[in-house]
Amino acid sequence: MYLATTGRRPDAPPRPAGQGRRVPGTVIALGAVSLVTDVSSEMVTAVLPLYLVLGLGLSPLQFGFLDGLFNGATAVVRLLGGRLADRGGGRHRTVAGAGYLLSALSRLGLLLAGGAAGGIAAALAADRLGKGVRTAPRDAMISLSAPPEALGRAFGVHRAMDTTGALLGPLVAFAVLWATTDAYDAVFVVSFAIGLFGVLVLVLFVPAGAVPGAGTAGAAVAAAESTSTGRRRSRALGDPVFRRVVTAAALLGAATIGDSFLYLLLQRGLDLPPLLFPLLPLGAAAGYLLLAVPAGRVADRTGRRIPFLCGHAALLAAYLTLMAPPGWPAAVLVLVLLAVFYAATDGVLMALAGPVLPLDGRASGLAVLQTGQALARLVGAAGFGAAWTWWGPRPALAVAALGLAAALVAAWRILPEREAS
Repeated sequence: MYLATTGRRPDAPPRPAGQGRRVPGTVIALGAVSLVTDVSSEMVTAVLPLYLVLGLGLSPLQFGFLDGLFNGATAVVRLLGGRLADRGGGRHRTVAGAGYLLSALSRLGLLLAGGAAGGIAAALAADRLGKGVRTAPRDAMISLSAPPEALGRAFGVHRAMDTTGALLGPLVAFAVLWATTDAYDAVFVVSFAIGLFGVLVLVLFVPAGAVPGAGTAGAAVAAAESTSTGRRRSRALGDPVFRRVVTAAALLGAATIGDSFLYLLLQRGLDLPPLLFPLLPLGAAAGYLLLAVPAGRVADRTGRRIPFLCGHAALLAAYLTLMAPPGWPAAVLVLVLLAVFYAATDGVLMALAGPVLPLDGRASGLAVLQTGQALARLVGAAGFGAAWTWWGPRPALAVAALGLAAALVAAWRILPEREAS
């Protein structure tokens, strides 16, 4: 395994002029799928805390447990989805498509559940399982479609398109609630229709093949690099660099409390009316949209370790800001910091881990990484919900801030200073 900061192996064949400066078509197509799907999913996400906590009367502890449980429940499915995508060579799109379809169908589950806790739990589980199935194959397709030194930008472009959907989703939810006088059922119906359209975009525009991007110069280079290293997917966790990335990501994940809690805290501090609650994620989504591609480019040029850590430092600053006296200036700062956090960590982490993994095991390896984060965030969400219920929001935030600060120090020591390429 070669370690470098330039992202290019010395034995790799030369690339055509301009290669690496273009975003591959597969990345654009997957970005379009994610944009449409995120409109669907963020419509539900925007109203879900309000629906469960204010509408159905769940306590913060119950909401935190459900939110963390269904994020963590994707663990086994993430691993299964990654393994299925790697087997047979051409299953990345098929497995990802099954996940997108399951998430779309979950909206019907929310519609049919009414106020029944069991039905709501089953629908939420189906949505998170669908997300767990699709995420690793999708990110593997992005990683396999772009050259290693441009992975940060490729993931940044995808995340920017994804975030465009996240930005539009709450707006659509707000419009539906306004037009139907707070009819949550209408939100679920519209979300279902948009989710099905996302599956159609995947089928029509994302190419299928043994290796995503096969026939492109980037895929040829990746194939040559796989041959030169000789690493197999069964040895992914045996790679010490990959183990360190997984460990650091899990530690930091356990110290995050979840966006839903941040928005609930902002709503309490500002005393926002319920109708305006779905608009809170818009500030963070808009900032993420603007910062995702620049953050990816910076990570490609300077190395991905420092931006990843700085993103979590921004999240720590958001926690501390929430402990200050409430007001709109503090709320705006929290949303900006949350945008910086996602821009500097989400795609950057995948770009950091992708080149460490072999071609025929990339989806499986990324699934392991995402599973570690999901399980860690289960602990973080449930723990913060319990702390809020027992001690109140300010002491819970103080504990969360201390935990994140400690995790940052540990991750600084654990993450490799030089990156795999």
